Amino acid sequence: MTRVLVVDDDPVQLRLTAEIANRAGFKPLTATGGEQALAILREDRNIGAMILDLVMPDLDGMAVMEAMRRERLTTPVIIQTANASLETVISAMRQGAADYFVKPVSPERLVISLRNAMKLDTLEAAIRAEHARKAGTFTAADMIAKAPAMGRVLTLCAKAAKSTIPVLIEGETGVGKELVARIIQGSGDRAGKPFITVNCGAIPPNLVESVLFGHKKGAFTGAIADQPGKFAEAHNGTLFLDEIGELPPDTQVKLLRALQDGEIEPVGASRTERVNVRVISATNRRLLNLAKSGEFREDLYYRLNVFPIYVPPLRERMEDVPALVSMFIARFSAEAGKRVLGLSPVALDLLLGYDWPGNVRQLENAVYRAIVLSDGAFLETVDFPQIVAQSAGRETALSDIETVPVPAAPTHIDTATARQRAFEEQPAAPDRFLDASGEIAALAQIERAAIVFAIEHHGGRMSRVARALKIGRSTLYRKLHEYGLAEELINDAA
Repeated sequence: MTRVLVVDDDPVQLRLTAEIANRAGFKPLTATGGEQALAILREDRNIGAMILDLVMPDLDGMAVMEAMRRERLTTPVIIQTANASLETVISAMRQGAADYFVKPVSPERLVISLRNAMKLDTLEAAIRAEHARKAGTFTAADMIAKAPAMGRVLTLCAKAAKSTIPVLIEGETGVGKELVARIIQGSGDRAGKPFITVNCGAIPPNLVESVLFGHKKGAFTGAIADQPGKFAEAHNGTLFLDEIGELPPDTQVKLLRALQDGEIEPVGASRTERVNVRVISATNRRLLNLAKSGEFREDLYYRLNVFPIYVPPLRERMEDVPALVSMFIARFSAEAGKRVLGLSPVALDLLLGYDWPGNVRQLENAVYRAIVLSDGAFLETVDFPQIVAQSAGRETALSDIETVPVPAAPTHIDTATARQRAFEEQPAAPDRFLDASGEIAALAQIERAAIVFAIEHHGGRMSRVARALKIGRSTLYRKLHEYGLAEELINDAA
């Protein structure tokens, strides 16, 4: 459940705002002053949004936002105040407020503001992560990895970043091995330096050596100019060799020499060239098994497998699925120009109950497809027909799609009727003053029902029952005998 921090020195307004957030499905945290709010934000950086009062005795809202900007606390802020002056609004927005409203605010307006602020924060976080990835400063804080299964991965990344030790990242396809490699680079001394990615399985075998080590003019047909290889491009930076197990055997020999001596020999060159490159390799197959079967050089395996890191599949870190889905929805809805606010609880249960053999990449593609096809404000199970088909069967997916209302023919605006809303008919509650035939009940019958209700309400404590009914205990016991309740209730009351 997303946490929302409510900050107000007025206890009545604080309680009302927190209750609105609670009824909307958020978990409210409260603070009565600016200093207390900053302390909570410093301790918990995963708070979804903050509703902040501008006028407070110890530290006002403007000072709180200024401190947040200084300390790089990125929680989105929604300002509420009794002052509606234009200068105040402009100042709050310049300080970074996501929204602004004047007390008292309607619950609907507040809930919409909260959802928009959280969506904006998720989108900004995705943009910050993308900028960090391109700048070579990607760190663990930019990756969604709060699940316990990812704790060891991040710990090993922090240790690997402190040295230039060769790292081998193993894991299934789509788990985010490249992001792990970028964390190692962005957290170490080579942050901001070149990060060159090579997919060894996507290069034709006859060009692998040229792509990695470069070639000289005239080295082979079509080599019309000198071409630096990926090792030369990654000089003083990091070279990420993805799918390292797909390298041809003859290229493995040259790679081993480059790792051991720090020298490369371009195709057609007469002498070697010195390079300073940190190599991080990755594979979706057990490299040890490939070495045992002879498909991969055993000496190169031991050279690469100095510091192994295993990235668990998505099915072992399902705690990250809600955050990943929120990030994908914010990013893809912005790209597609759609106002998709989130995911329905039923659809989230569907995604959490799926094994995701394609891991994070498959989840990303599934959300992207749902965003493109959806016309609603929230993604529903019908927007994930492929997941439904693989989870519950193709027939269930088809029946879900068929239940979506689709007009049989175009309808002119003049003849369009209002959409019928599905309401559950609630059974009418019987009136306590009417008997079974619908007539007014006798006074004795109404009095008996009142006594029974009072006894149940007060747990059979007769003194409290008598005080609540404004009668004496002797009168109460007399009426119990009169209405035939004594034998059933007096023993329980005692």
